[in-house]
Amino acid sequence: MSVHYTLNLRVFWPLVTGLCTALVCLYHVLRGSGGARAEAPDGADCGFPLLKAAVLLLLGYVLLRCRHAVRQRFLPGPPRSGPHPALSPRPFGEPGLGVLLESYYEHEVRLSPHVLGHSKAHVSRIVGELVRAGRARTSRGPIPGGALALAFRGDFIQVGSAYEQHKIRRPDGFDVLVPLRLPPLVALEPRSLGAEAALAPAFRGCFLGTLKAPPSPSGAPSGHWLRDCKPFTDGFCVHMRGRPHLSAMLVLRWFQAHLQRCLATVRYSLEERCRVSLTPGGLEQPPTLHILPCRTDYGCCRLSMAVRLIPAVHLGDGAFLVAPLPLPSPGGPLSELPAGLRPDALWGVNTARQEQRLLTWLQERAPPGACYLKCLQLLKALRDLGARGLDPMAATQWGRILSSYVLKSALLAVLLSKGTPAQAWEEVHLGERLEELVQFLQDCLLQRQVLFHCVLGPARAAAELGPLPKVLREADPVDLLAHFDHHARERAAARLLSTWRRLPQLLRPYGGPRYLARCPSPRSQLNQRFPEDEA
Repeated sequence: MSVHYTLNLRVFWPLVTGLCTALVCLYHVLRGSGGARAEAPDGADCGFPLLKAAVLLLLGYVLLRCRHAVRQRFLPGPPRSGPHPALSPRPFGEPGLGVLLESYYEHEVRLSPHVLGHSKAHVSRIVGELVRAGRARTSRGPIPGGALALAFRGDFIQVGSAYEQHKIRRPDGFDVLVPLRLPPLVALEPRSLGAEAALAPAFRGCFLGTLKAPPSPSGAPSGHWLRDCKPFTDGFCVHMRGRPHLSAMLVLRWFQAHLQRCLATVRYSLEERCRVSLTPGGLEQPPTLHILPCRTDYGCCRLSMAVRLIPAVHLGDGAFLVAPLPLPSPGGPLSELPAGLRPDALWGVNTARQEQRLLTWLQERAPPGACYLKCLQLLKALRDLGARGLDPMAATQWGRILSSYVLKSALLAVLLSKGTPAQAWEEVHLGERLEELVQFLQDCLLQRQVLFHCVLGPARAAAELGPLPKVLREADPVDLLAHFDHHARERAAARLLSTWRRLPQLLRPYGGPRYLARCPSPRSQLNQRFPEDEA
């Protein structure tokens, strides 16, 4: 977050006057203490120049103060709407919530498209070289027939808020999917765990990658296929319920080691542009590529960036299984898995392609100047403001409940299910739409409504915009907030409501003349209030 400094004129001018007076006095003291000092022949008073300089500085200060007072006296004042304007404690009224939101958005939330574009291009070049090096390198442990056990597919897919035009503050974090290529002898049969009766809510959106024999025209028995694939199953699979399943943890371990080898290959060619390092991931985070600009690189908009490289297995139609599985809390309720299931075989699903297509579809049908992405950015900023003052554990829980994906899903749910006309999303209604989003989130947290996954939900909104793999079409609906306990959701709802009600006070520093003069005038200055019926 940037820090702004202002000049206090009440302190500045007296300080300048005193400093100049002190310098003049010091000059005359040093001049008069010299050994070659002589008496003035005509008996003139040597103190007159000092007195003259002090009087001139004082006169200049008085003139500046009078000029400021005259300007304030003759400035046009605001229109007087009340019958007794003299009772107003301040000559200018407090800016409304619309003005404060606009000022805060321009100074603290909005990203420069120029800087974001250069950052994305720089990330694409670095990750592209790394992925091409990974495709060229062969993996260890070839299976019979010369097929590779596992390898990079050779491309990468940019996902996340930076590529959906709703990232806030700094373009220093990016998410990239790295698709993996399975050997030709291996076919995947993904299966959703939503139908498991004894499964905890945290794992309703998980998937298994069961291996199956590809169709063989010669009709070879499956025993030969299992024998041929034994090197692959030993290195990347775990056995559950009598069948081999692709292990997310084993794949992630290989992925990190392969990235290190690829980075060693391309590091020399990147030395003139940047310094690149890799931080291994864990049970919750994939490996992170850190890109630091070199001092000799004078390119435009060079920032220190962190790129999360996520291994992905293609399901079809732009959907992927991803590792590691995002858990709702540190460690996750892994002990609640039913018998026969292993946590290292669970995969998450990524439907970023469908969500990007849905956002594009909404943008094409929205009126010019629609503010739904701006509402999402301000909602993220509101979440960050609500985290102030919390202890680290509570702040982490707050961030997990109101994650960026949850906030984006709430926006899509409001856009698709509320029936609000398109004209209501014009920027003149920014405060009203933000209030509607906060109200919807509060209802979801208090279990008055259900926040479903936009693809794995009952409406299947994204399915209308393109095909989906069969496993996703048949998967049970996923509630994004079901795995948080009732008390945590109530605390988050209360914190969200308190933050919204205190929002004018939180944004008041951005309502001064210095900020308002540098941001465009909002089209509406209505002071919206949150409904009182919170029950």
